[in-house]
Amino acid sequence: MKFSDGQLERYSRQIILKEVGVKGQEKFLKAKVLIIGTGGLGAPAAMYLAAAGVGTVGLVDCDKVELSNLQRQIIHSTGDVGKPKVVSGQETIWDLNPEVEVVTYQEWVSAANIADIVKDRNYDFIIDATDNFPAKFLINDACVLMSRPFSHAGIIRFQGQTMTYVPGQGPCYRCVFVTPPPPDAVPTCRQAGVLGVMGGIIGTIQAAEALKYILGTGELLTGRLLTFDASTMNFRQITLARRATCQVCGDCPTISELIDHEQAVCGQK
Repeated sequence: MKFSDGQLERYSRQIILKEVGVKGQEKFLKAKVLIIGTGGLGAPAAMYLAAAGVGTVGLVDCDKVELSNLQRQIIHSTGDVGKPKVVSGQETIWDLNPEVEVVTYQEWVSAANIADIVKDRNYDFIIDATDNFPAKFLINDACVLMSRPFSHAGIIRFQGQTMTYVPGQGPCYRCVFVTPPPPDAVPTCRQAGVLGVMGGIIGTIQAAEALKYILGTGELLTGRLLTFDASTMNFRQITLARRATCQVCGDCPTISELIDHEQAVCGQK
């Protein structure tokens, strides 16, 4: 693959890294990452992946930009209020890096469509940037059944967490959290609030995980849950183990088809 002079200049600070180089940058340009949720987590993840030169970025979100989003969803601006988030995100990415193919899916993610979305561009890595448990379990189950790596994350108040699943290399999200909690048992960001920078901190870590996976370098958060508390500035890693009785990735899985626990929300509020 031959780089243009503009590409060599744009990506020069990455190309000089021994872990990246020309071959690594080629991997980025050929890579395809799907981001489900174009809000607090998905916004910084999408922007940093596009800036790094990831060739194809898919954005899944059915919401429109609201004024209350702008405190943390940095891919959107005041003039985007009322615009579909995937359209706003696409425009911002193209302003940043017009070479990136941005594929938009303005729809709810569900058991009926998630496999088709993942297969649409044969995405290499999935980022779960959603804000509700039904969507997170759906994304996990789809990725396990389709053998796709993905990054999970969640944020609320001053706290955030993230982990990475790679097929055959560690536990999945359901190994750790087993089943979704009852509806309304755990407050959402809309109900409990969230410090704006939390999306940037955790979403950027998700982007870093995707880039490391594409390169095949470094240590991913497989078998580890990384938590962060902004009030104390403490990062903590919790070692996770694959659960033999896991319903989807265990020794005798009982989940072979995708189901919707309830209407899954595709946006990050």
